[in-house]
Amino acid sequence: MSGGVDSSVAAARLVEQGHDVIGVHLALSKDAQQTRESARGCCSLEDSADARRVCDKLGIPFYVWDFSDRFKEDVIDNFVWSYEHGETPNPCLRCNEKIKFAALLERAVTLGFDAVATGHYAIVDAEGNLRRSADPKKDQSYVLGVLTRDELDRCLFPVGDTEKPQIREEAAAYGFSTANKPDSYDICFIPDGNTQAFLGRSIGMRPGLIKDQDGTELKEHDGAFQYTIGQRRGLNLRVPAADGKPRYVTDVDAETGTVTVGPREALKINQITADRLKVLHRAMEQASPDAPLEANVQIRAHGGVVKCTARIGDDSMTLDLHTPLEGVARGQAAVLYLPDPDGLGDVVLGSGTICATA
Repeated sequence: MSGGVDSSVAAARLVEQGHDVIGVHLALSKDAQQTRESARGCCSLEDSADARRVCDKLGIPFYVWDFSDRFKEDVIDNFVWSYEHGETPNPCLRCNEKIKFAALLERAVTLGFDAVATGHYAIVDAEGNLRRSADPKKDQSYVLGVLTRDELDRCLFPVGDTEKPQIREEAAAYGFSTANKPDSYDICFIPDGNTQAFLGRSIGMRPGLIKDQDGTELKEHDGAFQYTIGQRRGLNLRVPAADGKPRYVTDVDAETGTVTVGPREALKINQITADRLKVLHRAMEQASPDAPLEANVQIRAHGGVVKCTARIGDDSMTLDLHTPLEGVARGQAAVLYLPDPDGLGDVVLGSGTICATA
């Protein structure tokens, strides 16, 4: 229980359904003051207190489980490593993958529990398939596409069939203090919200060059980690482009410290290669390089989808996009969907982590 409105109502619904429920809040830092208070995080002391009050009102046990060591290794260290190697990671997605499901499920099953329930907006249908939620504005199936099949089989998403305004009304009817609590979206382990300063302290300043696509040196920078594919703001280039049009980051070479910029047209890519595959549906399991899969792909948590032809291998997949995409960076997740086959929502087929584009 994060201390937010969604997990509050998820717990209440399960209690009403007659399940034996306990509330668990995850402690993700040795020093709780290092997580954001009175902001929009999800794991501060303030959030823990909110979760406890909900459990008290529901009459269910409440526990705080310390996953701070694992969180540092699997989420924070991975976040720093990814930027250090020129990637653009999503720490909340990685937290879902490594902590909120893998670590939490491991301990829960060891203790004899049958399943883990969360307030994520997604649906698991009667056949066990992961689908988009009933609320397209809040759908979180993308960040759940990194789960394994075994993990998904032990997951419950009690609020996924409901739109967010109704969830808030339901929380208010229960008398939960979380009813009007803002949604979380901050990176919880960066207290001041300054990601570049955090990375600067963690990686160290490593001067390099910003170059145009023809190799022309434009300026020096303090660290390639400050830039990501598709970035326009903050470049502060002294020399304007020959055509006077804006320039965008088109490549980040962390090894040499070279950041390449170019016109927006240079951001368009037609092919994605992804590794670290997670397979959630038999259609993806049965696909192969010689038997490609027609699917939709989504590369951002709240982004749109494009059609693609997916060639699935043992350890990686190649996605030929039917429509070019812009601003695709290494480290992002590519989640495959089967377009709504029966009116119940798109089906998540699986995912991979983007390692190359063309």
